[in-house]
Amino acid sequence: MEALYATITGVLAACGLFLALRGRTFPVVVGLTLLSYAVNLFLFSTGGLNTAAAPVIDDHGGQYTDPLPQALVLTAIVIGFAMTAFSVILAIRVRGELGSDDVHAGRASESRENKS
Repeated sequence: MEALYATITGVLAACGLFLALRGRTFPVVVGLTLLSYAVNLFLFSTGGLNTAAAPVIDDHGGQYTDPLPQALVLTAIVIGFAMTAFSVILAIRVRGELGSDDVHAGRASESRENKS
């Protein structure tokens, strides 16, 4: 089960990195979102995959699941959603002002202005 979990985390991170390096804004936003999902899975896996343990400490002090990674993942989900919303709004604004969703469109116009 751990191998499947690690493989899924690695595939999400690889796909997110590939999309984040693309030249258009929408794949960059999707890539950042996939990277945040991969980080969430990684943080969640740091608590260990323990299916037979209680989610809280019982009276006997037996085996339990660490609640800290779960709290970190919940916080990361909220931060990831805010980052995605900000990225989408930023991409829409750049598309409206530059007329293109190409990531390097602003650099081409700046270099032409500097040459003249």
